[in-house]
Amino acid sequence: EIAQCLVGSEMCIRDSCNIHMKVIIIGGGPAGCEAAYRLANEGIQVDLIEKESTTGGHLNNWYQLFPDRKSAQEISQLLRANLEHPNIRLHLNTEARNLQKTAAGRFSVLLSDQGLLEGDALLLTTGFKLFEAQRKEEYGYGIYNHVITSVELENLFSNHLLQLPEGKNPKRIGFIHCVGSRDEKIGNCHCSKLCCITAVKQAIEVREMLPEAEIFCFYMDMRMFGPGYEEMYREAQEKYNIKFVRGRLSEASETLDKQLVIKVEDTLIGKPLKMTLDLMVLMIGMEASEGSREAVRQLSLNQSPNGFIQSADPHYDTNRSNQKGIFLAGCSTAPMNLTDTLTDARSAACEIAAYLKQISSSK
Repeated sequence: EIAQCLVGSEMCIRDSCNIHMKVIIIGGGPAGCEAAYRLANEGIQVDLIEKESTTGGHLNNWYQLFPDRKSAQEISQLLRANLEHPNIRLHLNTEARNLQKTAAGRFSVLLSDQGLLEGDALLLTTGFKLFEAQRKEEYGYGIYNHVITSVELENLFSNHLLQLPEGKNPKRIGFIHCVGSRDEKIGNCHCSKLCCITAVKQAIEVREMLPEAEIFCFYMDMRMFGPGYEEMYREAQEKYNIKFVRGRLSEASETLDKQLVIKVEDTLIGKPLKMTLDLMVLMIGMEASEGSREAVRQLSLNQSPNGFIQSADPHYDTNRSNQKGIFLAGCSTAPMNLTDTLTDARSAACEIAAYLKQISSSK
């Protein structure tokens, strides 16, 4: 039988040679869940390892997705339901402690519960970690009560409540872009790709909750790369009266009555600005996860300058690593939105299915 894969599509033609092959997936976020389901549908046995008590990764912290405002929990529930496939064995609350490639070209993974898994291929969907906002001390996170992160704001949306610690509604809110991204001072020169559109979405949601509030977005450059993103940006300005100021925050302080005072240079008009805020939201970026960095070390994988795992080729082999039999998907290689993450996971599943057919036919 000839295995044909349409990369990023819904279809992979089943190859009966793969039935007895096994794949180990490390990371139970959206990419790991989607790849596990696609491989399982091809008759391939999958061990999916997740260190947390549930799958879904950072998606579990989100309220609504952009640009269509779909419920994030709806996607999480679908991904979890797919894991009930009989060809998937899920290992929750479990860490992959020791990753090795055997002399026979297979892979062994020692688990934190002392279990040992073996597989014919290894897929790393180790995702990303969020930038720790307290590293930017000048922004006051962890110092001032009225400074929160974009993830914390999403959690407030989930509770349908947006109030200051004193129980009042904020009247002036500022969103600060590029916190932990494109910042040489903290060693992150890469763009996290999603902060701009997240700020636009959240600003609209705040406007819907607080129609009388003043809302500002302070940005370096607006990067609206995805379908529907530019339209959402325009809608934020024209329909929701969100004010966008091109300038980077230099300093934040707090008055005696707990109001924030920020200093920003408006780079479009070339003048410094000083403004009071009731609430400041830091749009924190993505960094390579500890799981990705540890996999690089243990498996001798190539690492990109930004810390993420480097693909074998940026155009033609994005799902392959520099080591045979080790595959990559999702934000283990670069910041991605959810749509691209799921597409990348399907592509990786197709690559793995083709690889398993190849090694099976050579035995």
